[in-house]
Amino acid sequence: MTGQKKLKTGISTGSCAAAAAKAAAMALFYDKYPTLLTVTNPEGEKIPVPISRYTILPDGQGAVVVKDGGDDPDVTHGLEIIAAVSRTTDGTINIQGGEGVGTVTKPGLQIAVGQSAINPVPRWMISTALAEVIPPDTGCLVTISVPGGEAVARRTLNPRLGVMGGISILGTTGIVRPMSEEAFKNSLLPLIDMAAAHGYNQVVLTPGRMGARWATEKGLPEKAVVEMSNFVGFMLEACVARGIKEVLLWGHYGKLVKVAAGIFHTHSKIADARQETLAALAASLGAGSAIVSALLVSTTTEAMVDILTKEKLTRVLDLAAKRASARAAAHVKGELVVGTALLNMRGHVLAADQPALTIGRELGWRI
Repeated sequence: MTGQKKLKTGISTGSCAAAAAKAAAMALFYDKYPTLLTVTNPEGEKIPVPISRYTILPDGQGAVVVKDGGDDPDVTHGLEIIAAVSRTTDGTINIQGGEGVGTVTKPGLQIAVGQSAINPVPRWMISTALAEVIPPDTGCLVTISVPGGEAVARRTLNPRLGVMGGISILGTTGIVRPMSEEAFKNSLLPLIDMAAAHGYNQVVLTPGRMGARWATEKGLPEKAVVEMSNFVGFMLEACVARGIKEVLLWGHYGKLVKVAAGIFHTHSKIADARQETLAALAASLGAGSAIVSALLVSTTTEAMVDILTKEKLTRVLDLAAKRASARAAAHVKGELVVGTALLNMRGHVLAADQPALTIGRELGWRI
């Protein structure tokens, strides 16, 4: 809610692409043209998606979904997400990007260099949606296009990340949740209240759902895991106000390394010192100017960690974890004991300081 208005959720570009692909396949294989169908996200949730229109292609069938960002300030809102589906004889589902979908040109992202910027969860959703409707032992090629995507992408981080020629097809849940900041921040507070109500004076603060899932998979209690989004400082202060004594900062190093630089609102539009932080810490361990320069020009933290691994400087991540904990504790004037665990995109812990290990063990972390 914001004021007296209930904010409207939207659908991700990944959900749009999956629904368009499913609709095009139904038209191609069964001559059916639904105006509304559902796609499934990795949590098993069914997401209804309206189909805008269909197109006949020389070698297949196309379907169009108009991106609806809901009440989120989404630059892709209103774009047409088009899927073109054609038969193949190899029995597999192949997914590629067309007009307006970017191509990855630099290492460090979830997609390999040279591939279309269609992220893993959207690829899974597209494949799952198609598998529900294509005949057995039949294959297909699906091409996802976004007219106008290249122009819109210039207003995103894609050029900086090395994704060129269009937008990325994104989404980890398939649903876009409104980002009215004050309302969003306040909506997170009950998670701390719930942890306290269940007797926890320690909580795990994590940026989002992926971190929350990784936490419970490692044995940390679900009721003690609190999503904080980008609002690190706000949530640390809220923990103090609610009597929490210890906090484990837990999540992808791309977010939490910012805390090591004293950044407590981690949205990229607010501040970003990842390169500078890791470069400075590497220099403190004796890294030469060539390594420092390589870190400073890297576009993703994944690429930076690759450099650190190659140069046998992964101790930098240990320093980053310790520094993030120290900066977080100082932010709340020492009223919290803070530990930090830095994870990669597979949920593997790459660094954890001693307070993180202590708090984690007390909460049941299977270290």
